[in-house]
Amino acid sequence: MKKINVITLGCAKNRVDSEHIAAQLAQAGYQIVFDSDRTDAKIVVINTCGFIGDAKQESIDMILNAVQAKNNGLIERLFVIGCLSERYADQLRSEIPEVDDYFGARDLSGVVRALGVEFDECSTARELSTPKHYAYLKISEGCNWRCGYCAIPHIRGKHISVPMEQLIAEAQALVSGGVKEIMVIAQDTTYYGVDLYGERRLAQLLERLCAIEGLEWIRLHYAYPTDFPQDVIEVMAREPKICKYLDIPFQHIADNQLSLMHRRHTKAQALELIGRLRSAIPDIAIRTTLLVGYPNESAEDFEELCDFVREQRFERLGVFTYSEEEGTFSAEKLEDNVPERVKNYRAEQVMSIQNEISYQNNTKRIGSVERVIIDRRQGDYYIGRSQYDSPEVDGEILISAQNKRLLRGRFYTVRITEADDYDLYAEIVK
Repeated sequence: MKKINVITLGCAKNRVDSEHIAAQLAQAGYQIVFDSDRTDAKIVVINTCGFIGDAKQESIDMILNAVQAKNNGLIERLFVIGCLSERYADQLRSEIPEVDDYFGARDLSGVVRALGVEFDECSTARELSTPKHYAYLKISEGCNWRCGYCAIPHIRGKHISVPMEQLIAEAQALVSGGVKEIMVIAQDTTYYGVDLYGERRLAQLLERLCAIEGLEWIRLHYAYPTDFPQDVIEVMAREPKICKYLDIPFQHIADNQLSLMHRRHTKAQALELIGRLRSAIPDIAIRTTLLVGYPNESAEDFEELCDFVREQRFERLGVFTYSEEEGTFSAEKLEDNVPERVKNYRAEQVMSIQNEISYQNNTKRIGSVERVIIDRRQGDYYIGRSQYDSPEVDGEILISAQNKRLLRGRFYTVRITEADDYDLYAEIVK
């Protein structure tokens, strides 16, 4: 039985792709390890990211490290898949010929067939690379929005929804395997169903997921602000299994920047949506992502963005600096005219504002009683999360390991006792 080391870079959508591939290879008799540095896995599959400059460089460095291991006889076969090879397959083949083959993000079947396994297009099987109590559920592929800075439509193509029955079967299989929490993901989750059913059906999908016995938390990621469905807000408000959490990247708030970014909504519409969300779900934790240093971002635009962060007091926030991506509107039509030092300064300024907001938000939670799920033990603490925290990207709740043994993947009730900028400390109530 040969071992295959599947290394996944980039976003959670890539992780789901790797898990589908791994399941089909495992069913054919291969033994799968994920992101391992062990040397007994003679076959390596690297699932790459090609979204922004830093991610592309990380992918290239990983490939070169694997090539060195292959040259040293530690690896027998090396395959590269995913977004980077979708964009640059010909160039990669020319410059790094030691890789056995390259397959793009739209050809998951290629690497499976290259390893002598017949690919099943309809399979819902997953070999989880996450802890067994949570998993990601990718409900669609690609994107139709074509934001000015984004290469995803060039890499992944147009929006294609996964049929609802297939998603429910996949979710049921995950829950049967011990999954308690599902993160619903896509490039734009709110657009789900338009291509298959002629209308947005995210709300109906969420309702059906809520009906799965044994599934306790459902979390929604990557929701596009434009034309946000009211029925999704309503189902989030009434269904206790749906975490009061929403990942909704606003990117900017100044109208001229939103227009240049091709975001297709205005500042007024963004503020109206935030108001609807907070009115319907008063305790919602909103995670957003902002982009600074986009072409023609003026000092006034940036100050307007800072005011937006101060006023909205987002529970979770991340910042990226603009990097020019070939094939996008901004790369072809706009000059990258904000200096790198200014981009970095602006990102630091936004995060400085957010750090204080996060600390103040966390301090308000001291004394509150919350339900948490335990992810792992780390040193003297068990690490848990509330419904307001997604794994890998948000803060954590640390619980002393001295007094009681806690089980990973189990829920406990805790009282918050201390707060840092991003993490909280708690004690077990029951």
